[in-house]
Amino acid sequence: MRLHEFQSKALLAGYGITVPEGHVALTAQDARRAADEIGGGPFAVKAQIQAGGRGRANAVRLVATAAEAAQAAEDLLGQRVTTEQTGPAGYAVRRVLVETALRPLRSLYLSLFIDARAAQITLLAGADGGVEIEDKVREGSARLERLSLAASSSLQDEVAELGGKLGLEQRQLSSFVALVEQLRKAFTELDAVLIELNPLAITEVDAFVALDAKMTVDDNALFRHPELAALRDDHESDEIELVAQNRQLNFVRMDGDIGLVANGAGLGLATLDMVRAANGRPANFMDIRTTATSLDVAHGFALLLDNPAVRAILVNVHGGGMQPCDTIADGLGVAMRRTGRSCPTVVRLAGNNAEYARFRFANFGCDVIDCPDMWSAVTRAVAIAEERGGRS
Repeated sequence: MRLHEFQSKALLAGYGITVPEGHVALTAQDARRAADEIGGGPFAVKAQIQAGGRGRANAVRLVATAAEAAQAAEDLLGQRVTTEQTGPAGYAVRRVLVETALRPLRSLYLSLFIDARAAQITLLAGADGGVEIEDKVREGSARLERLSLAASSSLQDEVAELGGKLGLEQRQLSSFVALVEQLRKAFTELDAVLIELNPLAITEVDAFVALDAKMTVDDNALFRHPELAALRDDHESDEIELVAQNRQLNFVRMDGDIGLVANGAGLGLATLDMVRAANGRPANFMDIRTTATSLDVAHGFALLLDNPAVRAILVNVHGGGMQPCDTIADGLGVAMRRTGRSCPTVVRLAGNNAEYARFRFANFGCDVIDCPDMWSAVTRAVAIAEERGGRS
């Protein structure tokens, strides 16, 4: 679950991490009052959407006065902001954050995330933070340092050494080490999967201030954090994805015309990559969890059948540690009977109950195209989508 910037900053401030003084505004008048309460100037007026790239989208405005803060808020509120992370529809701005605009001596990049291969929290740090960091890393003009942070071990020397690689002065290293420890504590106690500070400012008095903060917490751990679950912004959460999650499905909508169904995240991602390699366009990513029943699977198929953009469905299932193949077959049959709709469906079945699944397809009257391997199934689904969509 992604959090808004103002939510992330409030949580991090509770762990001793310094953030600019700021207040959330729902109207232009609120923004003026927030600036007056902060006092002085300049101010940053920032659209609160759960996605990066706001600076490039002109959704962060620097202003000098409270009146200008009100005008900036009026310009932003109600608008749809589109970035690389929002998708083409963008997100509507329902609130802005008005805060003190600091002028840092330096800006760093700092993030913590879960490295699945190392099974540890990993720190990424760069000596040059800001909105261009991703481009600079791709171009090779900036480098990110990496450090694994064990859950409980003391890493003061390693973090201090990393600070030296970032060009920090000796007098700044103790504060940097303390900051990383605060972030690690917040990360573990809040069950986060990502905390990103970009830019992380260094001020004239050698203080570290998080000018921007992004946080994502583990949905599966929200039962331990009712206070975090209450922060969910359903306006920006895809309603279909939320409902699918309650049906034991990991579901992400995309803009293609081939509906994908797989059991297991790895198999699902591999299927998605193969569709793209065959010049196809996935309409979704759907991973059926091990806890899903045939009725849950039926709900997932109904999402595909209800999508008018879907011209073909590709089912790639390996029965075994996940579900047996017949559970998925029953799900498709139930979905088609409930919705009264059908769609050309290509299946690749392997593993537990694969043959029985074929029998269940026949019983339900599902006219599926059975393929012996993944690549033949992918290319057949892509060909069907192209034919039905008039693509060449």
